[in-house]
Amino acid sequence: MLERVANPANGIRTAPANRDWEAVLTTWSSSPSPSEVQRAENAEAMIRSAIRNSPKLQNRNIKVFTQGSYSNRVNVRKDSDVDIGVLCYDAFFPDYPDENVKAFRKSFDVSATYTYATFKNEIEEALVAKFGRSSVKRGFKSFDVSENTYRVEADVVAFFEHRRYSSDTNFLSGVEMIPDNYQPLMIRNWPAQHYSNGVLKNSQTAKRFKRSVRIIKSLSNEMSSKGISSAGRTASFLIECLVWNVPNHVFERQTYWSLTRDVLAWLFNNTLADDKCGYWGEVSELKYLFRSSQPWTRQTAHQFISDAWDYVGFK
Repeated sequence: MLERVANPANGIRTAPANRDWEAVLTTWSSSPSPSEVQRAENAEAMIRSAIRNSPKLQNRNIKVFTQGSYSNRVNVRKDSDVDIGVLCYDAFFPDYPDENVKAFRKSFDVSATYTYATFKNEIEEALVAKFGRSSVKRGFKSFDVSENTYRVEADVVAFFEHRRYSSDTNFLSGVEMIPDNYQPLMIRNWPAQHYSNGVLKNSQTAKRFKRSVRIIKSLSNEMSSKGISSAGRTASFLIECLVWNVPNHVFERQTYWSLTRDVLAWLFNNTLADDKCGYWGEVSELKYLFRSSQPWTRQTAHQFISDAWDYVGFK
């Protein structure tokens, strides 16, 4: 049994007292329906086709892959769109640990002639050729391909490989993109490591890790629809990472009511102060969860967890 160490009276409205929460949480824990999955797969297949048929891209060393909630199987109805990365290996962004490694790599690497800006423009041309100009909108970070009855909405991101070198000159391979407005200057992520770590933890917790993520994401969506501001400010990616940091033994409960209660209690108690969670990582374990570079803070995460506890009416 886990107990929350404090229960501040914060005025958060709660759901109806007679609600069958076990039934609600059971529904929220489920994966999207087969029809939703099919529409996501259709969007993915069409985008792969767009890249493959592009005269400018078809001879590039490119990998098209799904990422985010859909790929990691923690998507819920409200975020049932699909995130797709288009990764080019013909050039890369390096991150060196020191000047010695940088100097050593200079004997092997040459400056790229194919630029990230050119690559992103060529992806836009390919998407417009496939879907039409009216269905493709360019944002600072990604392209939005609109949904229809056949496919879900898709966010398409252009990536070059990111290489994080170590002192022995080996490297970890991730992805990097540059927003059109350079805010921030670059974004680096680790989708492959995120995926494999999530699969392992889900196996170690008898599939309760991803079910808990879907439950709390659905809870957040409902809270946001009721005007609870902390939920509206809490990204679904942050929720997944918070639950990732919960120890495996906390997921041993058999009912979804007690499982959700214990997960929220542990998160509440361990986000009370910076020293309790300062070294938490994202699911990839290659980026810290709470650092100045992140768009959220420990305090805002803690407030959401507290509000979620009160909204359900846990004691």
